[in-house]
Amino acid sequence: MTTQPLTIHSWPRAILHLDADAFFASCEQAIHPELRGLPVITGKERGIVSAASYEAKALGIGRGVPLSDVKKICPHAVILPSDYETYSLFSVRMFEILRRFSPDVEEYSIDEAFVDLTGLRRSFHGPYSMIAEQMQTAVEQELGITVSVGVSLSKVLAKVGSKHKKPHGLTMIPGREIHQYLQGLPAGKIWGIGPNTAAFLAKFGVITALDFARKDEGFIKQHLSKPYQEIWHELNGRSVYPVTAESKSSYQSISKTKTFTPPSHDETFIFGQISKNLEAACIKARRYHLAATRLIVLLRQQDFRDSGIELKLGRPTAYPADLYTSLHKGFRKLYKIRTPYRQTGIVLAGLVKQENVQYSLFDDTTRIEKMENIYRAVDLISEKFGKYTIHHASSLPAKLQARHEGARGDAPERTKDLFKGENNRQRLGLPVLHIKV
Repeated sequence: MTTQPLTIHSWPRAILHLDADAFFASCEQAIHPELRGLPVITGKERGIVSAASYEAKALGIGRGVPLSDVKKICPHAVILPSDYETYSLFSVRMFEILRRFSPDVEEYSIDEAFVDLTGLRRSFHGPYSMIAEQMQTAVEQELGITVSVGVSLSKVLAKVGSKHKKPHGLTMIPGREIHQYLQGLPAGKIWGIGPNTAAFLAKFGVITALDFARKDEGFIKQHLSKPYQEIWHELNGRSVYPVTAESKSSYQSISKTKTFTPPSHDETFIFGQISKNLEAACIKARRYHLAATRLIVLLRQQDFRDSGIELKLGRPTAYPADLYTSLHKGFRKLYKIRTPYRQTGIVLAGLVKQENVQYSLFDDTTRIEKMENIYRAVDLISEKFGKYTIHHASSLPAKLQARHEGARGDAPERTKDLFKGENNRQRLGLPVLHIKV
């Protein structure tokens, strides 16, 4: 076996990964300073933990834990409904702060970002560690949340750094120190390597990330596919994954799920929820000029048992009217009478560019053109007056009944009062200001 050197002595690239600490719970603590230092849980509307503050995590409370167990573990925990709109506003502000330092910011998720710092040392008159610290401080001071930061030669290594010390960590991994951060890291903890691949690697004695990085290239090419070969290069300090600053415009699939409480066995209501999922997924597909070739229907029971079915479509489409026959067919195969359900889901899969769709001799092109005109008008009206201004009758039951009712159905603070210019369908993208007390 040839040992791969991990002795890069300079910064050919400097990639930063920023990861907000316990993001949803931290947002709640920033808005409500009286909650700081307390175990805060979000997810009241779902009945399970969506996010937990570090005070709650210290007690063994993690994501997915039933709230009934939370109350046993920590009776004084503060349990709140998730306020995703407010969290999104925090996210927007966070990315805006990062762009003050570098134009190359990739919004990886609502609470994570990659930033290319390469070449910025001269502009900031200091090392990359100073720039990273300034970015971290700006986010924490202006938003009142903590973030962990990692900086290294590649995306994968930067992510290793951000996870190395949480919360409020700042870890620099220069080329000459890569081995120090990989030697104690299990291979399964590497970004992009799942448990099955980790188990496969273990059969060859690859236990840690350093074991993986030091495998010779011949072994990697012989036993692993291209994505893992790219991860291997990244762990060796060779940047393969670029920081993509453009907004995402290409998708292999689009999924939409909704959880509702209390659980329901009302067939009309549940089908209404899944119809609404379909409308939402199709709206997003049309926004990016995509069409689905497959439809996946998902149902989750109150006991968290999942069932699903995949249906092949006659032709690519992003129009709900085209999909309701398939949707109803799939739903009928999954739905069980008198069984309580808590979540529905839709996946539009096998997406292709709408412009590349070719119709067969048997397609009713006149009908298709009329449908295109109808949904074009629907999208224009929705853009002006709000999402779901016009909707299909099958999703009406989901709109007449609130998704979260009863003991757990508290409304988030942001939705209780409307600002001037808002209505129940349209919310203003107001900046979130953190006031120090």
